[in-house]
Amino acid sequence: MRKTLMALMFAAALPTVAMAAPEGGPGFGPGSDMGGMGGPGMHHERGPRDGFANLDLSPEQRQKIGQLMGEERKVDREVLHKYLEKLPAADQKAMKDEITAKHDKARADIRAVLNPTQQKQFDEMKKKQDARRAEWKEFQAWKAQKDQKAQ
Repeated sequence: MRKTLMALMFAAALPTVAMAAPEGGPGFGPGSDMGGMGGPGMHHERGPRDGFANLDLSPEQRQKIGQLMGEERKVDREVLHKYLEKLPAADQKAMKDEITAKHDKARADIRAVLNPTQQKQFDEMKKKQDARRAEWKEFQAWKAQKDQKAQ
């Protein structure tokens, strides 16, 4: 069961990793909300990760495909959470801890590649992301409490 769940998680994440966000979406290029951290050799308009680069899509097509991919990611997360909830609490915690550890290691590895100025920007981005996550968790708790009172 555990191997099946892990395979499902990786399979659900593959489309997200394989396809880049639509043009003008979040990313590391100029004009992005990620600090414009593209370096030498980076393709800002259509990077090597963009599976649709050869299709010469119009901005409207890129936007629609981006929406469809966003919906797909949402459904993938819902399926993942549905099966995750069926695992025993100990397995859920172990899985979440493992994912967190891998995420933290990846961030540390990325930070090690950056120069001091970029590291400072990266740290500021991380602080903002952590603040948004905390705010989102607070909102979710408030919403759950509100929904519980309504019933």
